[in-house]
Amino acid sequence: MVERVGWEELPAALRSVVEAHTGRVTSSKTVAEGLNCVAALVLDTERDGRLFFKGVREADAKAVAALGWEARVNEAVRGVGPLLLHRFRDGGWSCLAFAHIDGRHVDLGPGSNDLAAVADALRRMQTFSASGFAAPPLADRYAAHLLPGDAECLSGTSLLHTDTNPHNIMIGNGDGVAYIVDWAMPATGPAWVDPACTAVRLMECGQSPADALTWLGGFASWRHADPKSVEAFVHVTCRDWTATIGERDAEPSNARFRHLLGFPHESY
Repeated sequence: MVERVGWEELPAALRSVVEAHTGRVTSSKTVAEGLNCVAALVLDTERDGRLFFKGVREADAKAVAALGWEARVNEAVRGVGPLLLHRFRDGGWSCLAFAHIDGRHVDLGPGSNDLAAVADALRRMQTFSASGFAAPPLADRYAAHLLPGDAECLSGTSLLHTDTNPHNIMIGNGDGVAYIVDWAMPATGPAWVDPACTAVRLMECGQSPADALTWLGGFASWRHADPKSVEAFVHVTCRDWTATIGERDAEPSNARFRHLLGFPHESY
């Protein structure tokens, strides 16, 4: 069970600092989804309107670092990620306040009408770069499981989200646009990584491997990916997940990743 702290349970000093910037908070609602933040709230405010507010205790260094990454990349992901309006540190808490997205979580399952919007968002992300801040190389995440040459295969200059699960993709209620939220684990690497990982999520949500790969084939970066790089990514991901939860429990996810192998890339 993930701990959730409501607005009134936050330190009074922190609430005062927030309201000094946003105006009085007139209502609050706890958001149940998500694993990384102790406070996840939709706040209605007199000055800034509706906000998404997330916070962690500063004693949790890993969670604070994740919020820090969200703040650092926000300018770079503008137009796909929600706009960061405020950053707060008070009362032993570190918090961010974003413009609220009026929407719902994406449907990645069979028959979904959301996949074109997701593809459009991911294509716009292909242009994102980490120039101006040093997002860690993707290979660093798998350092304990790299084989010779893997780090070079995973190198790239694109800014990656790396966690496009359905809770991190919102579909706007009014415009049907897909927004990618929670940029807490950015990395630099090949541009095709986020689309490929999203294709694996499609399979996880019930799409057939054939349909997921057909959708993935709509990305030029994937069609022209180096098969050796794809192979290195798939195998290191599987080794990492196996080491994390054990071979038996990791096998369903690993099998989905292995469907990425053998794709007829155009340049090779």
